[in-house]
Amino acid sequence: MKTETLDARYLDLDKWPTELAVQAMLEGQMAAIAAIQSQTAAIARAAEAAAARLGHEGRLIYVGAGTSGRLAVQDGTELNPTFNWPMKRLIFLMAGGYGALTQAYEGAEDNVEAARADIDGCAITPSDVVIGVAASGSTPYTVAAIEHARTLGALTIGISNNAGTPLIAHAEHHVLADTGSEVLAGSTRMKAGTAQKAVLNLLSTALMLRLGFVYRGRMVAMRVSNAKLLQRGRRMIQELAGVEAEVAIRALDVADNDIRRGVLVAMGVSLGEADALLDAHHGSLRAVLQALDAPEA
Repeated sequence: MKTETLDARYLDLDKWPTELAVQAMLEGQMAAIAAIQSQTAAIARAAEAAAARLGHEGRLIYVGAGTSGRLAVQDGTELNPTFNWPMKRLIFLMAGGYGALTQAYEGAEDNVEAARADIDGCAITPSDVVIGVAASGSTPYTVAAIEHARTLGALTIGISNNAGTPLIAHAEHHVLADTGSEVLAGSTRMKAGTAQKAVLNLLSTALMLRLGFVYRGRMVAMRVSNAKLLQRGRRMIQELAGVEAEVAIRALDVADNDIRRGVLVAMGVSLGEADALLDAHHGSLRAVLQALDAPEA
């Protein structure tokens, strides 16, 4: 595995001046992002396939161990506040359980039986999408979970930093971030982890795009949960509906802080009709505006 190999350039890294060592590590981080450039088509295909599967009931299930698992949880957790993705449609399977988010559980990543049991506990359906992340591409827990979930009919996506690995072989869709050796041999929380985080960001955001939760470059499905986001929501409504600030404030209040509903209310649509239209168009504001033949839809 390239991620485990020693790069001879850094054999004496501990002797280097600290700034030079930091520069070398930064160069590695930049190379990690560059390694994703060839994977944009694969990420797009996976996002489109996931959007087609999820429908109204499908769940996103993130699987991983160690650093990879923690990064997966971080990505999935952000989907609720950013896109109002329901928490009941998010599942996190971490080798060793949730306790492994904050401390290492030795041997947990090798437990194939636990992975299969965890997948069985999810009551997988064909609408579910399971995303497995493993730098090595061979982590037994993650590979077993992806393999078992696919046999149960879920759409599976594997994210790895090594080519020709079991995770890539077993996942229906795969993304290879070929980051190579680390500045610190085997420390995949660095280059590999950076690339994984970027891939997860791209994948989940592209998925939400295809599900219709973004309109004109804005997070219109965002949860309004604090004063900053309240102001942002009001600005969105003002700009998207083309109304004065006071109208936007009232519309968002009537819409119970739901930005998509607020845009429609500000445009003169009743709250009941707004709800019906959004439900009929799977929450896509663009689709609703197209149905209403509104400008800029």
